[in-house]
Amino acid sequence: MLLALLAACASALLIQLTTSALALPDPVTPVTGNSTYFDGLGQPYGGCGIPQAYLDSQDFVALNVFNTPGDYAYSTRPVPASQSSRTGMWENGLNCGRWVQVSIGDFCTGTNDGAPGQAFCRNGAWTADAYNGGTLTMLVADSCGDANAWCRDDPYHLDLSKPSLNRFVKNGSALTDLYPNHFNNRHLSWKFVPAPGYTGDINIGFLQGAQRYWPAISVSHLANGIHGVEYQVGGVWQTAAMNGDMGQSYIIGGTVAGGTSFQIRVRDVTGALINGGRTYSFGLPASCGTQCGAAYTPVAYTTGGTYSMSPSPASPSPSRSASASPSASVSPSASGSPSPSAPTGACSATYRITSSWPGYFGAEVTVKAGSAPINGWTVKWTYANGQTITTLWSGVLTSSGSAVTVKNVDYNRVLTANASAVFGFQASTGATNTVPVLTCTSP
Repeated sequence: MLLALLAACASALLIQLTTSALALPDPVTPVTGNSTYFDGLGQPYGGCGIPQAYLDSQDFVALNVFNTPGDYAYSTRPVPASQSSRTGMWENGLNCGRWVQVSIGDFCTGTNDGAPGQAFCRNGAWTADAYNGGTLTMLVADSCGDANAWCRDDPYHLDLSKPSLNRFVKNGSALTDLYPNHFNNRHLSWKFVPAPGYTGDINIGFLQGAQRYWPAISVSHLANGIHGVEYQVGGVWQTAAMNGDMGQSYIIGGTVAGGTSFQIRVRDVTGALINGGRTYSFGLPASCGTQCGAAYTPVAYTTGGTYSMSPSPASPSPSRSASASPSASVSPSASGSPSPSAPTGACSATYRITSSWPGYFGAEVTVKAGSAPINGWTVKWTYANGQTITTLWSGVLTSSGSAVTVKNVDYNRVLTANASAVFGFQASTGATNTVPVLTCTSP
């Protein structure tokens, strides 16, 4: 009997270890996870690289960046291939622009606070009620990389746009009072679905700071997600690099090196070229001058097929907040003031707190070249209040105690004179959160 029990336990452990060593499969049938909410996408972009005003829907969700049960420490994003077992449903941005059909599940009668190392729905039970079965189709537009149990322990956790909570529909009627009294981070079931009622063609826009030597674009209004962008240069198709893990943003190149005319084609979630390999040709808008100043500059394009269009944005949302999506049921708010770096000649760096919520905050650092181009940059600072960075994107982080060093990644290494690049992060903090003094150097 004991041997049989030990064998069963060993078998269960083997299954668990084998499962954890694999990247999460793409849910094609409904899976169940806990739910949280956040107020809105960060400024200027959500995790996918699209401003909230330009989303196809104001009903949107964030997926988990990491799948690291019991491990709440800092992790690199994008998750490197050597650590693929740590990749969450965010899939390093590859699930951006897809749609999920979400159904309301059981209510928690206990405590469901996402505390690290604690069970979900403690001292209570999952209970069905009149809200079970309400549905809403939502767009994947952001990521959840916070150091809590929701974002690390629960692989199928969904972080929902707060205004969407009262837009679920059951039997043809909106469930307008789910939030706040009937929510409690309840269970949801969900699966990926095709874009509902899709018509038209993609939208293309340049991101803030884009210019001939850093042509960063975002692609939206997708029928079946986006798994790659290719650009033509000198008559040869090249694979564009994703902009960090912002899965709808890519760094392309001109049809001639350093040019301002571009031609791209796009691959969907299946890896197939969209619209039978249709090409999209466009130029850097005149409004961008030497570089784009707006968060997002939509462009008109022509196509290699019979279809062409001038993209138009969705209706803006009344408000936007929170940089990377906080997963707890709180309302983050921007705080702090910019802190310029000490001058070093080659480059400067400005630190800005973009959001805060209990125990955590979000920030971004803008690196700006001086009067001459630079090829590579390093930003350093020292925290005074025990702050600890938990997640960082668009840079390479090294930290030792309170000392922080961030270096460029490949796609933002080169900056022309007076051009800038931005990296962002989330961090934990104590009772105070003093803005540090930064230094920026370039080799």
